[in-house]
Amino acid sequence: MPCHPIFRQNFRPSLLFKKKKLFHSLPFPGPPKIHVSLSRQDNETHKNLLSVQIHHKTSMANLKAGTRPPWVGLGAAVWVQIASGNAYNFPLYSHSLKSVLGFNQHQLTMLGVANDIGENVGLLPGIACNKFPPWVILLIGSFACILGYGVLWLAVSKTVLYLPYWLLWLALCVATNSSAWLGTAVLVTNMRNFPVSRGTVAGILKGYAGLSAAVFTEIYSTILRKSSANLLMFLSFGVPILCLVMMYFVRACTPTFGEDSTEHGHFLFIQLASVVLGLYVLTTTILDPIFHFSAEVSYAILVGMVVLLMAPLAIPVKMTFCPSRINRPEIRNQQVASSDETLQGEGNADKTEPLLKSSESSTYLESFREGDEASEVAMLLAVGEGAVKKKRRPKRGEDFKFTEAIIKADFWLLFLVYFTGVGSGVTVLNNLAQIGIAQGIHSTTILLSLFSFCNFIGRLGGGVVSEHFVRSKTIPRTLWMTCTQIIMVITYLLFASAISGTLYAATALLGICYGVQFSIMIPTVSELFGLKHFGIFYNFMSLGNPLGAFLFSGLLAGYIYDNEAAKQRGLGLVTSSISCIGPNCFRLTFLILAGICGVGSVASIILTKRIWPVYQMLYGGGSFRLPQTSTH
Repeated sequence: MPCHPIFRQNFRPSLLFKKKKLFHSLPFPGPPKIHVSLSRQDNETHKNLLSVQIHHKTSMANLKAGTRPPWVGLGAAVWVQIASGNAYNFPLYSHSLKSVLGFNQHQLTMLGVANDIGENVGLLPGIACNKFPPWVILLIGSFACILGYGVLWLAVSKTVLYLPYWLLWLALCVATNSSAWLGTAVLVTNMRNFPVSRGTVAGILKGYAGLSAAVFTEIYSTILRKSSANLLMFLSFGVPILCLVMMYFVRACTPTFGEDSTEHGHFLFIQLASVVLGLYVLTTTILDPIFHFSAEVSYAILVGMVVLLMAPLAIPVKMTFCPSRINRPEIRNQQVASSDETLQGEGNADKTEPLLKSSESSTYLESFREGDEASEVAMLLAVGEGAVKKKRRPKRGEDFKFTEAIIKADFWLLFLVYFTGVGSGVTVLNNLAQIGIAQGIHSTTILLSLFSFCNFIGRLGGGVVSEHFVRSKTIPRTLWMTCTQIIMVITYLLFASAISGTLYAATALLGICYGVQFSIMIPTVSELFGLKHFGIFYNFMSLGNPLGAFLFSGLLAGYIYDNEAAKQRGLGLVTSSISCIGPNCFRLTFLILAGICGVGSVASIILTKRIWPVYQMLYGGGSFRLPQTSTH
């Protein structure tokens, strides 16, 4: 009976029986129990065979088996991702905070910083997603939404008067922190449910999150009648209700290893449906102020949007009524017993199943080890006659602990590139209303919808394009961050020039480039440092967004804007104490942002060159394969 190459070593049996328990975890809570039995075969080559019988009653009870549940979860995750984009609504009600509560631009930009801090500080959700099921994370996010937006609604609607500024700042942090909880729950769960299609899944989910601003704008313009108070009430209660409904369907499922034509077709259908949804929402938003749709037409448009949002659920429905037999290369040749088979196996101690029969099964299992106990299994593998394999630090492409990742140069290079891209982009997003007013555009609804749609295109397209080239040419995904940040430099110079008619084009370009940063960072960090602690890595990288908002929006843009407004008041050019008109309001800010993205482009080139060999190792065969020697 052939054995796996890494087991073709001699063992010290005494070492094996010193361990009372050995665990080999799958990528989900609740490690399965593993009972190890050795059978030593003395032949001319003195090879050894390690056979492991996996008793996995505990873990499999927590997983939803079958090919359909992951797609149900992905369809439900689309709705939760739309809900998690609630932080993008800040431009819709920021003017009410400024007018009703009498804030100046600096105070408003600091509220924008609170908006970004809450949205992106997700270390707690990242840690919690490894300890609790997804529904717990979604429940916490729902409560944060109710509490935070509820306080803001009380202030804007004047239900409660004279709420202090610090309380509103804190409430906005709590409200938008719901985005971190909701987004982390669905992203981590689906990345683990589709581990070898992570680029595509990340692009789809983050694409819908980027499209959420246009969806909320549609709701804001029709049902809510462009009322900031009504919008805040909707965010306080509508979003939590949606998440409570969807939390049952967002759950950990048996991982879908490998790809097939059917799976590719399913992903393609979701991507096309999302593009149609984006075009639909953008078109109706632009046509509404032109044709002044009646209430009946507006509600019909809203119903059409809801139908398009339900499109991803058509996949599990189709799989139910038109089942097809798919030879899916899951964990190849690995026989995992069901609960009943496990109970039968316990009655027959002589029956064992090989843990690994091929190198590919080894790579899949090694990637998803959970818990420090996994290293104990590695210690049982001999590297020579009588020698035991020593624990080593992981290599790029393997599963890292957080403390191991933060000492790597690639980790900080990726953080720097992401920080410069999203930090500068979110500065424009937070000040989009003021930028439009400064250049003579008083209705920012179209600007916001345009940015949202292009942001969605960037997120979806970034995932699709990078996935294609990483599989066909083994080109690192970060190359596309380099290209987009170079374009962002040009875009900021276009903003600074304030040439007539270029505002919409610059906003569209920036939205695309801004979206690409998200869909590239997410799979890249999982490929370089593993899925085991992906939730923590992803949320740590996301800190680049609020950090950039604080430095570039709160300190830089707000300060320059208020100084220019003071100059204009002194010259009698404006009568309002909180408004600024003309290109000089943001010109210096845009020039500085162009320089920052130039630095990010250089850092991205360096990172791409460093990690190129890693991607040749991971995708050298045209499809994703995990390293064979992961000790974590």
